[in-house]
Amino acid sequence: MPLEIGLWRVDGRPAKVGTSKMPLESRLEELLETDPSILGLPILLIGRQVPTAHGKFVDLLGIDAEGTLHILELKRDRTPRDVVAQVLDYGSWVRNLANEEIRAIYDDYARKQGRGGEFDQAFAEWFGTYPPELLNTGHTLTVVASEIDAATERIVTYLATEHQVPVNVLFFRYFEDDGRSYLARTWLMDEAKAASPTAGSTSRSKKEAWNGQDWYVSFGEESEGRDWEDARRYGFVAAGGGDFYSRTLRALPIGARVFVHIPQSGYVGIGTVTAEARPYPEVLLTTGEVTRRMTELDLAGNYVHANVPQDEQDRREWVVPVDWQATVPRNHALWKPGMFANQNSACRLRSRFSIDEATQYFKIDT
Repeated sequence: MPLEIGLWRVDGRPAKVGTSKMPLESRLEELLETDPSILGLPILLIGRQVPTAHGKFVDLLGIDAEGTLHILELKRDRTPRDVVAQVLDYGSWVRNLANEEIRAIYDDYARKQGRGGEFDQAFAEWFGTYPPELLNTGHTLTVVASEIDAATERIVTYLATEHQVPVNVLFFRYFEDDGRSYLARTWLMDEAKAASPTAGSTSRSKKEAWNGQDWYVSFGEESEGRDWEDARRYGFVAAGGGDFYSRTLRALPIGARVFVHIPQSGYVGIGTVTAEARPYPEVLLTTGEVTRRMTELDLAGNYVHANVPQDEQDRREWVVPVDWQATVPRNHALWKPGMFANQNSACRLRSRFSIDEATQYFKIDT
């Protein structure tokens, strides 16, 4: 049956908040372009209304820290057959884009936005690392809709689960209550059930399939900054100091299994995300049966970034609560040649070798 979202105000007696179709479909593309974090995906937008070689236009095109391209197509008032056929057509075009073509798409988009800088610079500022040598090693297809019908759900689910097409629906609903407006989102399928991103053209390197569960987290210990023993004791991972440090961490979904790596040391823990990322002063952590604000805990590290420049960067420390399955001190970290390491605060962990070695070391069933 079609997916539905409900919202209730619970100040007193529960009261359901009414939904409205408003001119959301016409505004949604602009909202997503203004703030891509609404998607819940750590992606850099590289194009809007991107012309294809077939005379069509992709609504929004983005790229993630691994170089995977993300096609975002708004459903608008089209039929399920039309919107699904359109996004599949875009996928057939995107899969053959070369590095130079992707950079050219971004350059054209940046010029229209009145922004300077090249693709590599924008990528580094957004993700805090240089782009991978090969871009477009995979792509995903996302239908963005304020509502879907049973036919759309049936077609997309069939393609993703039976034929491994990397297609999903990002479903939005708009609510109005007491003069305020709210936007809620959910996915038709969670990432574990949806197909992994497809490989790009056959001439490109073969990327290992993602299992839909495991994520890599880089826990950077700094002088007078975050401390791994705090994280072990109270159950969390953290990153901050700028958008490009915290953005990927903030995208970690609840239920994700995280493999935590300390740069220059190795893997030090495996656990499960139990809550969404929050700024340090707002975080609640539970030890035993006691839940307290992180600001009230006896911490060895410092999680406040002081004397930062006044710019548009979100320089707060962001924290993700984690239920540890196993951890070790830094001086017992696991590292072997060939294991995965990355500068991103968080990314999907595809390395089967790293997963197998870490789960064996920490005595955890895969």
